[in-house]
Amino acid sequence: MNPAYSVIFFTVSSGAGYGLLALLGLVGNAHGPASSPAFGVTAMFIALTLITAGLLSSTAHLGRPERAWRAFSQWRSSWLSREGVAAVATYPVALAFGSVWSGLIDAPQWIGLLGLVTTFMCAVTVYCTGMIYRSLKTIPAWHNKFTVPTYLAFGLASGSGLLNVISFIFGRFQTDAGKFMSFLTLGLIVIVIMLKWFYWRGLGKQPQYTMGQATGLGEGVRQWEVPHTAANFIMKEMGYQVARAHGLKLQRLTLLALLVALVGSGFAPMLSWLVFPVVALLLFAAWVERWLLFAQAEHVVGMFYGKNKV
Repeated sequence: MNPAYSVIFFTVSSGAGYGLLALLGLVGNAHGPASSPAFGVTAMFIALTLITAGLLSSTAHLGRPERAWRAFSQWRSSWLSREGVAAVATYPVALAFGSVWSGLIDAPQWIGLLGLVTTFMCAVTVYCTGMIYRSLKTIPAWHNKFTVPTYLAFGLASGSGLLNVISFIFGRFQTDAGKFMSFLTLGLIVIVIMLKWFYWRGLGKQPQYTMGQATGLGEGVRQWEVPHTAANFIMKEMGYQVARAHGLKLQRLTLLALLVALVGSGFAPMLSWLVFPVVALLLFAAWVERWLLFAQAEHVVGMFYGKNKV
């Protein structure tokens, strides 16, 4: 698949934003009001800005962005539509939680409930995003059990790294709560590494579709003529391929970035400034991983254009 940078930015940015927002909801439920109104407003602003920027960038990949609103009508059958509905439904809940948690509205008795609902809505939205790809049987690389958990884990790990940075800026990272967040980030990074390791390990072992299966004529079937003499839109979008050697290099680069971030998270309680390179490495790893997710995915339509198997 041709990696669309607008979609990559959307999944990385909104994933980090929803991860941060989900963790803020859990913090509010566990500890009550924010340590200061400035801390609460800043954290909420960053989370909602990342989410909004990501959602808006996703429309750049559409041929007619002004018609994006029509996607909301297919929520009964489309995970893309469900994602849109869930994303919009999250805003009022998040704004209500942010207003109460940061102290802009004096109603501390609602912080716990609104925090849990906010976290739940974030999880639902990111789950729907992952299911957009997980549900596509025509792309075997996406149609596996690791796709959705990876989206959720990367979002939480990125959000945790961002929360550490915000806590450091407001002088909260040096507390016991800040140290707990550092180790939480470390644990989430371990989960991300494991998920990606198993995903990439199984990428070449997944069932492959052949032209014989597609036509029902059995093995040994091959294409006599290509359907087009010049490249077309489907070939450019669905037929993009990354060399296996380059794919392996980028996989190793992603794992290296995650491992360095893992080590940084371990030392962050002692060297608190490490929270900045840790979150930078997490976002970098998420970007490369998401680019590979698209570049290494093959659509079965490739068999129509000459591939023997997908």
